[in-house]
Amino acid sequence: MVEKYVGCGANNQEVTITKEIIDGLMETVRNLYLCDDIPWVIGYSGGKDSTATLELIWLALSELPKKQLKKQVHIINTDTMVESPIISKWVQNSLHTMDKAALSQGLPFVTHRLTPSIDNTFWVNLIGRGYPFPRKKIRWCTDRLKIQPVNTFVKDKIAEHGEIIMVIGTRKAESARRARTMAYYEKKRVRELLSPNQSMVNELVFSPLEDWNDNDVWVFLMQYKNPWGYSNKELLTLYKGATADNECPMMVERGLPSCGKSRFGCWVCTMVEKDKSMEAMISNDDEKAWMSALLEFRNRFGDEQHDRERRSFRKMQGYLQGSYKRLHHGPYKKEIREDWLKELLEIQKDINENGPEEFCDLELITIPELRHIRRIWVNDKHEFDDTLPGIYQDVMGKEFDDPEWIAPEAFKSEEWEILKSVVEELYPNEELAFEMAYSLIDIENHSNSLNQRKGVADALESCIQRTFYKDEKDATEYYLSQMARKKDLGGKYNEKALDNTYGEPTEDEESDEDEDFGK
Repeated sequence: MVEKYVGCGANNQEVTITKEIIDGLMETVRNLYLCDDIPWVIGYSGGKDSTATLELIWLALSELPKKQLKKQVHIINTDTMVESPIISKWVQNSLHTMDKAALSQGLPFVTHRLTPSIDNTFWVNLIGRGYPFPRKKIRWCTDRLKIQPVNTFVKDKIAEHGEIIMVIGTRKAESARRARTMAYYEKKRVRELLSPNQSMVNELVFSPLEDWNDNDVWVFLMQYKNPWGYSNKELLTLYKGATADNECPMMVERGLPSCGKSRFGCWVCTMVEKDKSMEAMISNDDEKAWMSALLEFRNRFGDEQHDRERRSFRKMQGYLQGSYKRLHHGPYKKEIREDWLKELLEIQKDINENGPEEFCDLELITIPELRHIRRIWVNDKHEFDDTLPGIYQDVMGKEFDDPEWIAPEAFKSEEWEILKSVVEELYPNEELAFEMAYSLIDIENHSNSLNQRKGVADALESCIQRTFYKDEKDATEYYLSQMARKKDLGGKYNEKALDNTYGEPTEDEESDEDEDFGK
């Protein structure tokens, strides 16, 4: 039985749920489930809110006669492929346990672990294409890693059934913004307790915990046994380990931290200045010290102070863009991408060999991702020295497996080094001379295998336009002169480019008009 606790957590939240409230919610769940043939999809992250939501649904449906359990309930988890290894393992094991429990209990639950397409993974974009690490106005990761895989799954189910009901653990108490959004869509409900999805037609949203606070969630999880056989107390331990003081007080006294504030997510996340949850896990448990390498690597590539020098002064497509008489920087340079790949593989190998036994096969970056990165480097960026297999072999001690790779016959690493030495000798002060040379050679080389040379001239011209600058100073002067000329002629120009009122721009200002990384 759920008691009516009076004490409060960090947000002065009293426990508002009772056994009667929970019983009423379960009855509501059963009625909603039985009233139509629309399949349900439950979002499950492994965190407290999604666990409580799924547990509520599971307990409610388990009370129904088996003959009434006619429609499936899909449990979906989005694996970004850069989740915290601890949480990823927890979720993976829990989904496996759910499948076995649902089968043995005769319940209509089926699990799905969704992943981003190979072209959209974090490492393919950061190390492969050279996208700058995500930040406020260059937040390219969320859509690619999380939203698109879910949308693809949901669209498939809608196409199959015409409509779906998405069950999520969203709560108004999470934030003022979340409360406003939920209240807005509450007014637009087409059926009792079902709100329309703001971005997906024929998707209805059910939030059974919408009025619960953090303390309500934890009281429910602690007093109702997990029905698929997992341990809610272990979940609590995970949250405790992710708080700075290794405590998770609930309903004790005002002003204490709440477990609801722990953040579980991608270990590479640079949307926060510090990953306090991972820092706390490492600090609170010596057995998690092996994750320090992940945290340190994340802090290095997420170093905003030194990020400009690691990136090209041109945008992803090669054009110039700037403000306050300074160019905006674009993708990471070749040597940076290669160094990061080497370091990532070194960390992976060390964890595999010296970390906990359960992570002996941990892949921080997968072989399919490495193959895709290789193709981006060689085919898209014209880096025909093809360094990835060598980096992999040097670190991992074994040959890189890429059976479908077709190696270019004419130019390889040996020719690359010869060309580099010649160009550096002839044009020692021309920063982009070598890039121009190897790109032109690679474009021409690839065109020789084509039956038609259509578009080759355009590709060569585009390459020259991207690389004819001597260095960043030369490119800046050229860009500003172009803007000044457009201004003098009365044409459309970037006013910010010629403005030096505000001094040097911040990265947020730089990315304000960035179209390269938002797609």
